[in-house]
Amino acid sequence: MGENNIEAAAAQYVSRGNKATRTGFGEALLEIARENNTVVGLCADLTGSLNMNLFRDAFPERFIQAGIAEANMISMAAGLATTGKVPFAASFAVFATGRVYDQIRQSLCYSNLNVKICASHAGLTLGEDGATHQILEDIGLMRGLPRMTVVVPCDYSETKRAVKAIAKRYGPVYLRFGRPNIPDFTLDEDGFEIGKSIELHPGKDVTVIACGIMVWKALEAARILEKEGVGVRVINMHTIKPIDTLAIVRAANDTGAIVTAEEHQIYNGLGDAVANVCARNIPVPIEMVGVEDQFGESGKPDDLLMKYKLTTEDILDKIYIALRRK
Repeated sequence: MGENNIEAAAAQYVSRGNKATRTGFGEALLEIARENNTVVGLCADLTGSLNMNLFRDAFPERFIQAGIAEANMISMAAGLATTGKVPFAASFAVFATGRVYDQIRQSLCYSNLNVKICASHAGLTLGEDGATHQILEDIGLMRGLPRMTVVVPCDYSETKRAVKAIAKRYGPVYLRFGRPNIPDFTLDEDGFEIGKSIELHPGKDVTVIACGIMVWKALEAARILEKEGVGVRVINMHTIKPIDTLAIVRAANDTGAIVTAEEHQIYNGLGDAVANVCARNIPVPIEMVGVEDQFGESGKPDDLLMKYKLTTEDILDKIYIALRRK
């Protein structure tokens, strides 16, 4: 989107209702499979939870139910990729990364195979399943791997565009999305280019760089502060690796302070990635909204986000701190 259109577009980012990002994944997978007969699907006994039943029912001959055997699923996906197929291997994020890290590292990344790891139910918003399933380290695990692309879309519509984009990108990709219904607000005209962020709200005083469910909360914070005369630039950093270095450096130069927001540990996720870019190019005050070296716990998603300080109000608090540090 051109810079001349940014201010007009910012007013258009309103919720069209709540939808789950996992629904966007399932629908987009079906659409690309209709266009590309090399796309195959693999799932670890969670077909309904990831909305892969749409793909399974339409293309049963291209679907593999791997059962509760995630490591085997990744190995099968690797084998299929060597034959020219484009495997989409899906499970809950905690299983799709932590349980199968060795297979991802050795079979996919080392060999640079064209496998798409699609992970749902990430972060605290998984809710009542608790700490054992609420992985908050997966972005860090995946972005540390050579050749791995890491994508974290922010709503239903962007998830659909992300699925279509990663299908066209050769090499291993980690796509992270979630369980709950969340505001759907991004625009088709935003497009989706891997490695290129999207500015959703203009501002010259401070920048909030967010991914996933925190993007909408960042927009809410920007609109609140706009009434106070504070200009908050909001950047949707949907690709964590390769990260949009140019957008970060420009934001640091223009606004002089940055806040990051993510549903993930602050130590090895988006916040660390942004801080790395700034340290190398243009050091500025940086504050981070995210989980601070803790495991999650069982609870309702909204209650957990409040307890672990991942709300609009927490973004506002960090913005005020960042502004004071300028």
